[in-house]
Amino acid sequence: MVAATGHADTSVGHGELIKAVDRALTTHGRAHLTGPAGAGKTEVVRVVAAAAEARDETVLHLAPEAADQWIPEASAAALLATVPAAALERLSGPQRTAVALLRREADAPRAGRDHIALRLAVVEVLRTLAARRPVLLVLDNVQWLDAESTDLLRFALRLTPPRVRVLAAECVQGATPVGEPLCGPGAPVIRVPPLGADELAELLMRHGLPARLAGRVHQASGGNPRLALALGHSLAEAAEARDGSAHHADPLPFSGQAREVARRLLAGASAPARRTLLLAALASRPTVSLLRRAGRPDAEAELAEAERAALVRVGGDGTVEFAAGALPTALAADAGWPERAAGHAALAAAVDDPVQAVRHRALAVDTPDQWLAAEISDASAVCRRRGQRALAAELGLLAAERTPSWLPGEELARLVTAAEDAGWSGRADLARRAARAVLARDASPSDRVRARLAVIDAAGQALGTLEETFAHAMDEAAGDPSLQAAVQLRIAWKHNLSDGDPVRSRDAAATAGALAALGGDQTAEAMALTVRARMGRILGDAGAEEILAEALALPAPEVPLGMRNAPQYLAVRHALFDDRLTDARRQLMVLLPAVQRTGSAEDVFEVLRSLTETELRSGRCEAASAHARRALELTIEAGLSPGPAWYVAAMAETMGGSFARAEGYARRGIQASQEEQDQVFLSRSLHALGVVELATGEAAKAVATLRRVAELEAAQQVVDPSILRWHGELAEALTAADAPGEAAALLDSVRPVALRLGRTGVLAALDRATALCLSARGEADAAVSLLEDTAHRFEALGLPLERGRTLLALARVERRRRRRAPARTALRAASEVFERAGAGPWADLAREPAAGDGAGDGGSPSAVLTEAEARLALLVSQGASNQEAAAKLFLSVKTVEARLTRIYQKLDVRSRAQLATALRTR
Repeated sequence: MVAATGHADTSVGHGELIKAVDRALTTHGRAHLTGPAGAGKTEVVRVVAAAAEARDETVLHLAPEAADQWIPEASAAALLATVPAAALERLSGPQRTAVALLRREADAPRAGRDHIALRLAVVEVLRTLAARRPVLLVLDNVQWLDAESTDLLRFALRLTPPRVRVLAAECVQGATPVGEPLCGPGAPVIRVPPLGADELAELLMRHGLPARLAGRVHQASGGNPRLALALGHSLAEAAEARDGSAHHADPLPFSGQAREVARRLLAGASAPARRTLLLAALASRPTVSLLRRAGRPDAEAELAEAERAALVRVGGDGTVEFAAGALPTALAADAGWPERAAGHAALAAAVDDPVQAVRHRALAVDTPDQWLAAEISDASAVCRRRGQRALAAELGLLAAERTPSWLPGEELARLVTAAEDAGWSGRADLARRAARAVLARDASPSDRVRARLAVIDAAGQALGTLEETFAHAMDEAAGDPSLQAAVQLRIAWKHNLSDGDPVRSRDAAATAGALAALGGDQTAEAMALTVRARMGRILGDAGAEEILAEALALPAPEVPLGMRNAPQYLAVRHALFDDRLTDARRQLMVLLPAVQRTGSAEDVFEVLRSLTETELRSGRCEAASAHARRALELTIEAGLSPGPAWYVAAMAETMGGSFARAEGYARRGIQASQEEQDQVFLSRSLHALGVVELATGEAAKAVATLRRVAELEAAQQVVDPSILRWHGELAEALTAADAPGEAAALLDSVRPVALRLGRTGVLAALDRATALCLSARGEADAAVSLLEDTAHRFEALGLPLERGRTLLALARVERRRRRRAPARTALRAASEVFERAGAGPWADLAREPAAGDGAGDGGSPSAVLTEAEARLALLVSQGASNQEAAAKLFLSVKTVEARLTRIYQKLDVRSRAQLATALRTR
């Protein structure tokens, strides 16, 4: 938790930075650490100092506060107060007297002191300490050193021996750095970088904050750890005060500590620069030329000053971007209404976009105006046609606020439209604000239902928190079949996403379809059929394709509830499930520009997700990674639920990036999906984590993770094994964990379903796992034959990565029976497949001897031990007890004892000591 002073554990993501500081101190003896307030400099300094103390170095630490800069020699006195008494006793009389006077009377008049003796005393103290052992002088917050102490230290550090190293940490304030002259010429200047979105998510989780807030908090904080934690705590506390939950798209409360941190950051700019920054904060797309036109002739110089203080970034084309989204909020909040109104008026005359001109004119006044409200409403309609639905919602709310009270009908219509725009764009904050205004008025049941549906549509994954909204919407929709159909559709989505109940989802969709047909709403009818087809696929209903065909046969206008709920998109998903990847890619490339025009961020994300999955299955890892990055950026920018985006990123990293990054994304996806009660993407993120654990040889962990997937899928009544293909992977993990019998039972239970539904790709994956079971039972010839056949089938299906994984399995089996030449051939073939696909992590696996397969000559124990046995043998040989090994491998103690007996028999040893010797010699 963040302390009252605002300090926090901000070491997350600074591992490489700490190494850079250590290298600078080792090579140059000096390091100058800089960065904005709250960036984590103090935490880096603390870690470096702790490491020095652990090496038995003398560490002198000085950290002045803001008030100290006005007290002459205050910092020098504080530094000398930390020096051991033994070092002071060796000083000459005048030097000892000067030190005593300074330590006793730091704020007394300086005229009677011997300043030369004091300087020489500091030099002598440092030399004395360095003669005994190395010294690290840590100077934190050097921007608050008083001038006299700065001069004294600069003099002393020029005369100190090499065994005195100096680490100076300085907060960027836009002025001349203090640490530079202290460290001397040529000292490395190391800037503390902002945290990335992934690192910030880890920081939030470490402090008990919801992971789903990471995107919004990163955008608002710019990666500044202290500001991020302050914002995260403010948002979590506000949500708890409201209803016990926080939504990923909620506006960030900006008060208390968060506001103070932002103010400290802005203090690095002069008053004229802050006035220019205020104008930039009020503009939607600020540029240097726009600010000049709006009355800031020195904008370029003032922005350069702000850029030096790490407040903004000015692009080559003159665009101005704030380093943290909270900074413009702080500037606007601290400015009075007259100053904000004047700024909007100046911008209204300076912008060249008519929509933005109307927006600024509306924000420059706070009184109702019939004609201005009409102009704002027209501008909102323009944004809607452009696909800028979030801006349309903002303008719609503005139009309603500027509508005179004697036009209640126009005000209500604008509020309802604004709510629907907000729901479409995923802006939960704007949707709730508009809905509250609608419900506070004498609105018709239709308008009330439309407003409530907008809140539901904007909720993303978090449908499980809206039970009351659903209940009110159902009650108010009574008597109107079209409205009832719309509510029932959302209930069907909730039953699938939040409740994990495809049967109830299917039944609700059937009710929605009947109501839509009764009300003559063919679009809603097509969507209801789409939900039924989706749930039918999940439940293994062979008639699901006929239901989808029925939905596709209905007229297909632009779908008001999102392309992601349209039959055309489900047809793409079915093509992906059926391994018709060329068809899926072709249809997705048609849908992508269409959803980009609609302005629905969730629609665009869905298409990017499917493109990522399609390209991965097709063996195009580079293209898949690009789609995954765009999906993640869009999620953060639009404030969507982050769980799905982290799952997509995890899968892209698993195949074409890094297993370590994939694991991080998967764990964050698990956390976010649990927080939002999203059972569907919880299963998917767990599956992604299980794949990584299996690939990296953590078979026991993979078994535990994939068993959770199996439990979730069973609870969600998922029958069709093509939707999330975990079955073969769990069987492989069980075999590697020395449970081939359980693996075989799982495969026997899934295979008939896959055969009945004609899931050829799934059957091939099951055969790969079956082959590994055969190998574990000693049936190597049958295993090799089945793996060779399976590799050919994956090639025919156009699934290169699955073929490569099968070739890796073949190499493992061949090595296990000591056929090194066929094993090398299989490895080379796998490596070529992975290299062509851009599957870097898997190509690395293919270049290394398979874990536990004994690539060396002669009697490597892993040539006769299974992978699970080899892991246990290694742990025991390193001193682990049976209980410790059982805990680490997720086994019972009894299983460890039985397995250890088999290991002893295979290696012909009788004790742990002999086992350790056997492993070393073999």
